[in-house]
Amino acid sequence: MIQPNKTNFQALKTKFQLKKPWDSVVILVLSVLITIPLFIIFHENLINPNWYFNCDRIVLFIVLLAVIHYTLYSLRTIIIICIVLYLLVLIYSSLFGNFNFNSVFDDYNSMLYSMNNNPYPQDIIIAKLLPFPNKSQIIKAIEYENPKVRNFAVYATTKHFKNIRGYSEYRNIIQCFAVFKEVNSRWNYVNDPKDHDYIATASESLLYFSGDCDDHSILMAATIKSIGGTPRLIHTKGHIYPEIWIGSMKDLEKVNYLIKNILFAQESYKKQLNYHIDERGQVWLNLDYTAKYPGGPFLSEEILGALTLD
Repeated sequence: MIQPNKTNFQALKTKFQLKKPWDSVVILVLSVLITIPLFIIFHENLINPNWYFNCDRIVLFIVLLAVIHYTLYSLRTIIIICIVLYLLVLIYSSLFGNFNFNSVFDDYNSMLYSMNNNPYPQDIIIAKLLPFPNKSQIIKAIEYENPKVRNFAVYATTKHFKNIRGYSEYRNIIQCFAVFKEVNSRWNYVNDPKDHDYIATASESLLYFSGDCDDHSILMAATIKSIGGTPRLIHTKGHIYPEIWIGSMKDLEKVNYLIKNILFAQESYKKQLNYHIDERGQVWLNLDYTAKYPGGPFLSEEILGALTLD
């Protein structure tokens, strides 16, 4: 009888690795998946030297892929263990929850699509990493492509501010303010069930225009996005509220004039606009359910997390 020894074990291990290099394949695939969004970030933020046939970008992609692959391969044992654990959790969630393999695929595709159409693609990744309560449920509930949501937003734009002339460059913002006026004039605050966060979809909230702060934020974000606006949701301690992207401080001056003198002159009389300026110097105006005009007083100004719907 042949007794197993260390040499035989090492030979068997080597033979197994040669025949089944599955770990190398997994690491390669993972490296490509990580490289693609990172490449988009570098592509948008680095100066383009305009080499022939975009050779500089090809080199950039290869370098990024090589660095990421080397890093992951150096940590392949830990990476493989983490992947196995993640797959087990995903299988469990697929069987007993709402998140499955298709959800992962859709989230990844959605992220890449958003990054390709954003001048600051890194913000998309940061937004996904920021803490935000019920993030996946809220994103799913913002049904901006739902015909009912779109039709309501269009209805609001025909009811309010339709005849405003002379501000064509701010037409979309004016239309979004029309949606704000219609939603906030109807909104009725109703608490969630005790000890439970009930997340209503945008189309559901259209039935009675009632719900709590997250339901209002979802409806406002969905309707604004359905007509081309850029909303974001702000998470504070015990509260969520929507904001709308205005642009630069110069844009804010024009919007301030519109709100104070034309669109919401009575509601905003002798009152100031409340807004946030992000790390890019972009202005976001408060659209909380408590506000009577865009930029009304904050119920809670502190930002713990932001969910931008670009």
